Amino acid sequence: MGLMWTKGKGQLTVYLILQLLQVLGCYGNRLLQFSSPDEYLNICTDGISHKKAPGPESGLFDKCRPWKDRSCCTESLAKDIHVNKTWYKMDWSHCPQQPLSDKCRGRFIQDLCFYECSPNVGPWLVKVSGMKIRKERFVDVPLCQTECDAWWEDCRDDYTCIENWSRQFNWSSGTPQCPLGSTCKKFSEIYKSSSDFCEKVWDHSWKVVNDTTPEGCFVMWWNEGDENPNQQIAYAKARQIVSWASRITTNLSALIYCIICFFFVTMF
Repeated sequence: MGLMWTKGKGQLTVYLILQLLQVLGCYGNRLLQFSSPDEYLNICTDGISHKKAPGPESGLFDKCRPWKDRSCCTESLAKDIHVNKTWYKMDWSHCPQQPLSDKCRGRFIQDLCFYECSPNVGPWLVKVSGMKIRKERFVDVPLCQTECDAWWEDCRDDYTCIENWSRQFNWSSGTPQCPLGSTCKKFSEIYKSSSDFCEKVWDHSWKVVNDTTPEGCFVMWWNEGDENPNQQIAYAKARQIVSWASRITTNLSALIYCIICFFFVTMF
């Protein structure tokens, strides 16, 4: 009887610890288990089209080419990005009477290449639930103001019906449709500025920052043969996260120890 009671207490203790970790967001979250900056830079977004880890892809196509030395997308996927009119059933040109211009579509292809191919978003990844295409997404990746401005200039006279393309479409038909009552307007009428556009269109995946910010900012294109300029920025962010996590873990361990001690004293 005593042995069974002891076993029961042990199982209950494990259960309580797991519940505590789940509440704190630690249990089952790989992003909170990394202990070195390199671990953040050797992963890809957990999505249905992403590779498990970045590696070379010598034949990356057109706007995905900058990532050929170290990529989270495959050669065939990079080509599909450029030839498919939709991606995950999403059509950037969703106003039938005002189709997207070639220069604006080119910018969204460049953005999609970044999403699928970049190996540098690890420090900005967060877990998401209830999505079929991914279990993680990046949030507030620092985008250079000049990069955002160029995207804006190529799209400001194109048309859309909503601000947030990740959340505001009507998907009841299985494909994204403009919500009932919405009207297609120029981007310049929907968004207040270039920064407003870049930050809202994909639900704050990007955070527009000044090009001269000390922490640096990301670009979506660089000359072939040059080193990926986003790598050092991501490494610095990863190192900062690891430093924070080390301090938090020390305090958290002490807290968990106190909770367990209190549990044993009061229950047993």
